[in-house]
Amino acid sequence: MNTHSSVLPAEILELLAPRNGEIFVDGTLGLGGHAKLILERISPRGKLIGLDADARNLELARENLRDFANVEFRNLNFRELAEVAAPNSIDGILLDLGLSSPHLDDPARGFSFRKNGPLDLRFDRRGKLTAAEILNHFPENEIADILRNFGEIGISRKLARQICDSRKKKKFENTSELVEIIAAKSLLPQIFQSLRIAVNDELGALDAVLNSARKILKSGGRIAVIAFHSLEDRIVKNYFREWKKAGEFAILTKKPIRPAPAELAKNPRSRSAKLRAARKI
Repeated sequence: MNTHSSVLPAEILELLAPRNGEIFVDGTLGLGGHAKLILERISPRGKLIGLDADARNLELARENLRDFANVEFRNLNFRELAEVAAPNSIDGILLDLGLSSPHLDDPARGFSFRKNGPLDLRFDRRGKLTAAEILNHFPENEIADILRNFGEIGISRKLARQICDSRKKKKFENTSELVEIIAAKSLLPQIFQSLRIAVNDELGALDAVLNSARKILKSGGRIAVIAFHSLEDRIVKNYFREWKKAGEFAILTKKPIRPAPAELAKNPRSRSAKLRAARKI
């Protein structure tokens, strides 16, 4: 989960190699940390298009990037990448998947099992599906599938049964109510991850953005993706391999790049980050 505005900053700059006059897309603008680093390289003649599904993040990024006039802010999920750029028009794309600091730090968003708040977990509050809706109304087998497929939880069926038994007595409203019924507390990160992925259709969005990125990058254009769990990283790896096999891209990272000890010391939340990059031929 990304809760830091600029995970792997030096590595990102080396792989994306932004230059003055180029056009970049930051598909997960967050607080604007990575975008600032890129803007410093592509300015004054370049342009950055920043996307974020969360309107609040966009407001914060706008303030953090106020010194740059060459930014276009768009309140869009990155799955809508094709809407902001024509084919063969972009020099670089960055996707920093997962959560930003405000998501985890604001209990009202429901992303953290350590803080009580509503079972929401939406990046984009315009969306209708929430974690509470899943827990209170989805069939037991669908809940089990979500926990198994998105959290890689072996006892998914047992947990789904516990959830459905509990909701017969009282509907779930807050994160603490879900935490309370889970005996295996060590599984809470995977449970919240699986609900978040389901609520936001994160893997579907990742498929969509990678398919669009393949088309909108110019020849010589670069893409870098930071994943925070194995499901995302596997998807990125497989797409890059497919592109290479088709003779369209060169893979720039033989293995995923992980944060160095110095970065981990400053930002422990970056520990699960895996960076992969590719260049369009």
